Amino acid sequence: MRWSGQELTAEEPSTLPGLARLNNLVRSVRTPDFAGITFHEVLAKSALNKIPGGGGAMPFGWTINPYRGCSHACVYCFARPTHSYLELDGGKDFDQEIIVKVNVAEVLHKELTKPSWGHHPVALGTNTDPYQRAEGRYALMPGIIDALADSGTPFSILTKGTLLRRDLDRLAEAATRVPVDIAMSIAVYDDELQQSVEPGTPTTKARLATVTAVREHGLDCSVFLMPILPYLTDTRAHLDDALRQAKEAGATSVLYTALHLKPGVKEWYYLWLEREHPQLLPLYRKMYLGGTYPPKDYRRWLAAKIKPLIRAHGLERGVEDPVTGGVRSTALGTMRDAEGERRRTAAMADAGAGVIAEEVGGETLGVTILGVQPTLF
Repeated sequence: MRWSGQELTAEEPSTLPGLARLNNLVRSVRTPDFAGITFHEVLAKSALNKIPGGGGAMPFGWTINPYRGCSHACVYCFARPTHSYLELDGGKDFDQEIIVKVNVAEVLHKELTKPSWGHHPVALGTNTDPYQRAEGRYALMPGIIDALADSGTPFSILTKGTLLRRDLDRLAEAATRVPVDIAMSIAVYDDELQQSVEPGTPTTKARLATVTAVREHGLDCSVFLMPILPYLTDTRAHLDDALRQAKEAGATSVLYTALHLKPGVKEWYYLWLEREHPQLLPLYRKMYLGGTYPPKDYRRWLAAKIKPLIRAHGLERGVEDPVTGGVRSTALGTMRDAEGERRRTAAMADAGAGVIAEEVGGETLGVTILGVQPTLF
């Protein structure tokens, strides 16, 4: 599971200063199998991350992040700014400097067996992907799945990683004991564009095959058609083809959201846009001039276009948890009406200043958790 003979010492110039000061850094590792990537193995102090405004009457108030940073290298990834807490940038460092919590399963087991644990639903994959390539070597997820199932804790997994298939037998068994929700993130159905904007991810075809494999194991599987990229993947032809393929793969529901570009992500996305689609850069600058989200008129236009297509393909509109970003299904309790619309619940209102949510065209937008600093260790 570990690499030997590949360590970098904290004194080497290539070891990053923010990490070198950590008292829980075990070592930094490079291997030819992962060219250009450095893995920083740390001992986690905690595994469960409580989301402000979540928990209690509001499910999905807890998350687990076995990795920080992600070799999937999606240029639009909203989690990029979280790397700044260790003096790492949200660009190449996020893609190439991966924090690995090597003891996360053991720590999680201890946390879940405490009498104080309330067995709240836990979401995985809502920050960085638990099934990114490194999971093939570190194999942290089997221990996490077992700890959750053994403790009677419901959980959800959102991933782009086809390595999920390795654990499907384990997940199917866990689902006999606790509610388990699985979702695949498949946003781009143009192969050339997909490899450009998500260069480290499995292909769309491979991810759709994983949806089918999940369904063959008797589990539901949602598809996150997120984010929809303005001027690139928001045409009727692209959306229609995406929904057709998701349906054929066996998806049980589809969730969609237009691209969000918060500070720290916007700059990185614009660099990619300038390089790959320079003609679109002025349009994006105008569209996102007001902040993180595209204008309400665009969001209404998108909703009016995609909702009839979802119905036409016989798909159910899924529901994303507004606190963690995890998938919500019947198993874990939904916050949707008869049409599958996402709604702001009383529990969210009770959270008061902690959570702000806006609905446009049936899509939850502008969800903000105030005062959140990610729990890294």
